[in-house]
Amino acid sequence: MTPTPKQPLTDDSIKVRQVSHYQFSWVAGESGKPGTWTLQLVLDQGAWEELLTLDGQDAENLQALLSASATVFYDVPRRTLMFGTTASGQH
Repeated sequence: MTPTPKQPLTDDSIKVRQVSHYQFSWVAGESGKPGTWTLQLVLDQGAWEELLTLDGQDAENLQALLSASATVFYDVPRRTLMFGTTASGQH
């Protein structure tokens, strides 16, 4: 038995996508105010893009996780990054 997906299947119906590329940017704040970090995610080789606004600590932590993970997924509706995959029973 093969499940029949709800039709039509569109780009918007895909909820979890693989991060293909990413780019951090920093935008200066007003004089004397802190700036803002952004993280642009390119998903599924450009099929979707997402822009996240971050504080400095989050940007630093995400840079470390993104550079150390071979595979990263992004859940679009939940705005959640998932780092790496591990097969059941593996450590």
